[in-house]
Amino acid sequence: MLEDRFGPELFVTSILGDSALIYPLAVWEEIENRLAALPSTEPSKRRFLQRVSFYGQQVSLDAQGRFLIPQILRDKAAMSGDVVVSAQLDHLVVWNRERIEQLLEEEPFTEDDLRILTQAGI
Repeated sequence: MLEDRFGPELFVTSILGDSALIYPLAVWEEIENRLAALPSTEPSKRRFLQRVSFYGQQVSLDAQGRFLIPQILRDKAAMSGDVVVSAQLDHLVVWNRERIEQLLEEEPFTEDDLRILTQAGI
């Protein structure tokens, strides 16, 4: 489905190194266009680009729809053993299973979260 909608080219990266962010290349290019509009002297832009460049790599889906997460990111995000793929609106996030379970426990979904989403019609 991913390949049918966006093609075989992806951009794999991370910001914190705790998970892998998988973007269809066209979606990532939209993010780059928005970043280009920010001044080059903006510290947040510089820090963001340092991280996504360090962890990032363009990859292609193979004939079976697979791709490799860059080794440096696999190591940092502990991508061995069980992983969980989480679908976001415009990208996927790959987590080490233990890390995402811990995060879900530490950051529970609250009544306030539900109220805010309900007010937005979700």
